[in-house]
Order: sequence, then C-alpha cells, then structure tokens
Amino acid sequence: MNAALAAIAFGPGLAVGSFLNVVAARLPLRRSVIHPRSACMGCGNELAWHDNVPLVSYALLRGRCRSCGVRISLLYPAVELATALLVAGCFVRFGLSGRALVGAFFCIVLVAVSSIDLTHRIIPNRIVVPATVVVLVAQTALRPSPEWALASFGAALFLFVAALAYPAGMGMGDVKLALLMGAALGRTVSVAMMAGMLAALVPSLYLLARHGSAARKMGIPFGPFLALGSVIALFAGGSLLHAYWQFFAH
Repeated sequence: MNAALAAIAFGPGLAVGSFLNVVAARLPLRRSVIHPRSACMGCGNELAWHDNVPLVSYALLRGRCRSCGVRISLLYPAVELATALLVAGCFVRFGLSGRALVGAFFCIVLVAVSSIDLTHRIIPNRIVVPATVVVLVAQTALRPSPEWALASFGAALFLFVAALAYPAGMGMGDVKLALLMGAALGRTVSVAMMAGMLAALVPSLYLLARHGSAARKMGIPFGPFLALGSVIALFAGGSLLHAYWQFFAH
C-alpha cells in the first residue's frame, strides 16, 4: 500500500521539484515565481514545454540549452529528483497520514532552502518563517504537545549561540532554519543537528587540508548540511536516538 502511494506521489514530486528550481532562481532576485515563463539563463529564450519536462528534458538535451548551447547546471535535475524521492519516501515511511503530508512539506522546503543557499548563500525569511508557522501548527494539531515549540526554540537558541561564537561559519539564516527543524522534528532535532555538523566536517577538513589556516576565512553554506541532517532525523531519528541512549545505558 505504501509503495503504491510512493509511486503515485513520485510524479507530482518531480513537478514540485521543477517549480522549486524556479523559486530558487527567482525568489532571491525578488522576481515573480509565476510570470514570465521559464527561460534560459544564458540567452533569455523562453523554454518550450517539451524542454521543461522534469529529468527527461535535461537528459534529452544533454544538459544544454537547445537555443544557445549553454550548459545547464546539474543542480536543476538534482533538485527535481531529490524532491520526488523525498516526497515519495514520506509516504513509504508514514503511509497516507498527516505525518506524511507534514513530512513531505518539510522536505520540499528543505530542498528549496538548500538550492538557494548553495547558489546565493542565503536562507530566505520568506520561505523559512511561514514554513515554520505552518509546520508548528500542523504538528501541534496532529500530536498535541509542547515538544514541537520547545524543540523549535531550543534548536534555534543553540545555533544562535554558535553564530555569536563563530559568526564567520554560521549566519542568522541557519538559526531560523533551526526553528523550522525543531518544529518538524521535535526531540529528534538533536539528531539532525549532530548529523548536519558531522557532514559539514567533510568539506571543512578538505578546505583546511588544502588551504591551511586560510581556510578559516572560507565559509561554506551550512543550510544543505542541516537539511541533510533533518532528512536523516525525519526518517530514522527515533531509532538513532534510541540506539544512542541504549549505548550509554549499558
């Protein structure tokens, strides 16, 4: 049953991913995400519908614009595929339920935020703040508890202190993203934070090894790593947290 739901959700997930590419390209520039139609960032020619089919068009065009031949970023199909897989995964994990819908919405926001942070190095308030309100209200309605609000403000406070201590490595956008993470994940937000920080160590150590002390001035977008940690926590946070406490209980 859940596999069938996932298969049904995959197609719409691809369509949402395609729209997220428009949001990521236009919202930071304060342009409408509805009008005009999608166009090549190189030559400005509007894309025909058959050149805008998620995944398929990128493969058929071999990652280049039909009009001018400019290379299209691999980030575009990656966003489409990630969105579809995560949305489908929510229905596999939670079935046809409110939790699946909230999880899918949370994942969609994470993909949008990650794409924008990778390309523009910002996490827009216009996405994160409304999403936090929606998720917090939904989670509290589905499973009434102060856990969601406490986790939201606790996670944000943790990153706020970290941002004050190391402003070059973390911004206020990450702090606001933590609000959303806590609202969506509750107590397992701790798993998301830990996983995100561990994942961010990989590029940090690479930069340190390659550039030495100069790497301290080279910031990396932290949002995608927090998003990765959030996905891990969403699907396996309860099990990981339980295993952690069991390990220290013995």
